[in-house]
Amino acid sequence: MSSIDWHARALTLKIDGRALIAGRRVQGLRGETFENRSPIDGRLLGTVTRGSAEDIDLAVASARAAFADGRWAARAPAERKQVLLRFAELMLAAREELALLETLDMGKPIRYALGVDVPAAARCIAWYAEAIDKVYDEIAPTAGNALALIRREAMGVIGVVVPWNYPMIMAAWKLGPALATGNSVVLKPSEKSPLSALRLAELALEAGLPEGVFNVVPGFGHEAGEALALHADVDAIGFTGSTRVGRKMLEYAGRSNLKRVYNELGGKSAFLVFPEVDELRRAAQTVAGAMFFNQGESCNAPSRVLVHDSIADEFVSMIAAEAPKYAPADPLDAGTVMGALVDEGQMRSVLGHIEAGAAEGARLLTGGRQARVESGGCFVEPTVFDGVTNTMKIAREEIFGPVLSVLRFKDEADAIAQANDSPYGLQASVWSSHIDRAHRVAQALRAGTVHVNQYDEDDITVPFGGFKQSGNGRDKSLHALDKYTELKTTWLRINAA
Repeated sequence: MSSIDWHARALTLKIDGRALIAGRRVQGLRGETFENRSPIDGRLLGTVTRGSAEDIDLAVASARAAFADGRWAARAPAERKQVLLRFAELMLAAREELALLETLDMGKPIRYALGVDVPAAARCIAWYAEAIDKVYDEIAPTAGNALALIRREAMGVIGVVVPWNYPMIMAAWKLGPALATGNSVVLKPSEKSPLSALRLAELALEAGLPEGVFNVVPGFGHEAGEALALHADVDAIGFTGSTRVGRKMLEYAGRSNLKRVYNELGGKSAFLVFPEVDELRRAAQTVAGAMFFNQGESCNAPSRVLVHDSIADEFVSMIAAEAPKYAPADPLDAGTVMGALVDEGQMRSVLGHIEAGAAEGARLLTGGRQARVESGGCFVEPTVFDGVTNTMKIAREEIFGPVLSVLRFKDEADAIAQANDSPYGLQASVWSSHIDRAHRVAQALRAGTVHVNQYDEDDITVPFGGFKQSGNGRDKSLHALDKYTELKTTWLRINAA
């Protein structure tokens, strides 16, 4: 990767921002577009279709027709598997193009777009492809004179709305189980990072996915996204994004056809460090690496560090020493570990939270400023606050940027109380060398995933999702199949001869 001149590649990259509906690239019916600029330096990448309600109608009709005539849903699971495996192979073959689109579009370092995002997205598609012909239906244990068959059936048309921080991975988490089970999909990517989704749809067609089964309509959330969520011919919505918009998704379902809504929402994950921990420095390195990865634009970022009073000063100094290692640099340089925030609006929001933290009395240890101003891009220094309390804005709200808050606790009960004192419950981490404490605290934490003496280790076989206002349902693992299928019982009476 280090031998690739990514700047040169960027100059020759062809951008096609048109929607993909019914197997064809098309302009929006209204002919409206919006500019797509890179957060790296403000360069104009191209124009993108500004999808309207009319475009959503067209895409949903295409998806419904494809589902109704069985061109995909009626295929044997083993046949669907082969198409999706080919899709995953084509994603890997196009990994340099997809990675460059991702980096230019949302600012993440090219090393991670190429080494993490593309392989993870392809692995997700391939895993559901392999799984789908190995999942059995059920026969209920009824009396001998009845036969009750319980089957999973595809729901129909799935609307998918994904965020801008991991465009490919989040799309794959929905597409994998939705397509594998035979559904048709209409995907609305974020207007801040729409390019990789459009290219994925082309690759799916090349792999043999029938026309109309996978449609992509770019556009704004309050236009195309709202129209998709309100559409009466959409059977379910798979959404990843903010809790604020997640509430709207539930409202839209209530106003339309009571479609299923599966929300994967925000987080304010707690990272608890107890005094008996063996590897304090590794804990500091872990939390810094997890917090500043992807510029802090991760719903599961460990943005609240809770550390025992007796080791707090030492631990805080270790974190402060780690933070400068993640200084923002050119995302198209293969050595860069932290890139640009997705756009100027997000950068201003992060800087506003930093100002609020200082105003409320938190102690700024490092960072806190815009970086690489001369580049014209949207960069913020890795930032660490000490002396934070759970009542402060920086401890309550999801910042979605490289801002870490350190809180202190007196004992185990205090640590658990502070960790759970949040509207979110996505992930958490417990650092302790006492196995009893690790189990006890993990059980007490209200979070979808609790890591012990590590953070964010991950596998497609493990479900991802949260408690409370972090959402409902689970992405990844076989559990995700439940979101995109209906259970049907067929009851047969067996009469005596």
